[in-house]
Amino acid sequence: APCGRLPCARRDAPATVTGTWWRDCVPEKWPERGFQRCDPHGNAGATAKPLLLPSSVLEASRDLRSWLARDHLEAAGHVCLLKDACDLESSSEIARLIEAENLEAALALHLYRGGRLLRGHGIPFGIIFGGTDLNEDVNHREKNEVMGKVLEEARFAVAFTESMKETAQTQWPHARGKIYVQSQGVVTVPNAAFSWDTFLRRSGINQSADNLHIFLLVCGLRQVKDPLYLVDVFSEWHREEPNVYLVIAGPEVDPVFTREVKARVKRTAGVRLLGEMPQEDLHAALKNCFAVVNSSMSEGMSAAILEAMDLEVPVLARNIPGNAAVVKHEVTGLLFSDPQEFAQLAKRLVRDPALEKEIVANGREYVRCYHSWQAERRAYQHLVRTLEGGVGE
Repeated sequence: APCGRLPCARRDAPATVTGTWWRDCVPEKWPERGFQRCDPHGNAGATAKPLLLPSSVLEASRDLRSWLARDHLEAAGHVCLLKDACDLESSSEIARLIEAENLEAALALHLYRGGRLLRGHGIPFGIIFGGTDLNEDVNHREKNEVMGKVLEEARFAVAFTESMKETAQTQWPHARGKIYVQSQGVVTVPNAAFSWDTFLRRSGINQSADNLHIFLLVCGLRQVKDPLYLVDVFSEWHREEPNVYLVIAGPEVDPVFTREVKARVKRTAGVRLLGEMPQEDLHAALKNCFAVVNSSMSEGMSAAILEAMDLEVPVLARNIPGNAAVVKHEVTGLLFSDPQEFAQLAKRLVRDPALEKEIVANGREYVRCYHSWQAERRAYQHLVRTLEGGVGE
């Protein structure tokens, strides 16, 4: 039934990858793990056993792409095996895995890190672009050549935005006919038993929650996410207003860089560092914080930004193409180009409740319109059907 905010999608709408018919409304209550275990088209008998290959399970454990993609495949009747691309460095390892698990298809979440492992094994596969593959790896000649060859074998590739699609088509014109656009779906399931006071204590913040302004930066600790980009301006702001904090939460992806982050945060006032959190606890923390921050140098499409919008939390994001594709400045969030501009915008947000209310309402409507998990499910199930059957069928 319609939720009263937007017209819901027709259940008999065609399974297509792009279009505007998929203006679904996200249900207010979710079954276990947040999904209905059913094929929305009523299809039965799907038996393919695909391999889902994220670039890093460490990050994929909270990565919306892996979480939703696996559920979409399982909902259509497939048995999905999730493997970390970082643990499968050789072609022979992949070959043994395919034989041992009797794998019939594969879906890689990153053109280079995941896709390169799937070439030449005789099983059909698709690709979901990440962010660094199109924004950074593409500038390395050898990686660029490898990714082009991966796309020659892939049956389809999914980009989150038209801009990402255009970048891929410019780099690899031979893949033009197999690149589709599907916005990332979003679903949030905050843990009802989550304690905000406990979260603050774990973060080393011993002040009354009523007087705090917590800015939450969610990212894996690696250089491309640039978690230290704002620590100096936050430290300066914290000295002026001791109730303002930046909390960085995420897994330790790059051990060397993690040590650098820990050392820097340890000596910086007003900045705290937490490790990885369970998905439901993270959603609850997002819901309780004042605003969500993204300071990445490169993004495909930030799950944390979409989740914050869904949870009606303001977003401040670095003005890069991936973020600007989902955040419209002063409409669905705030975009900053440098730390000083961030400080100006963040202080304005704290002191302007009307602005906060407006961008929160707009952000919520935006994700309901354009980031429906139901629409994403239909699109991926449609694409995965192209992997059914042997190579060349």
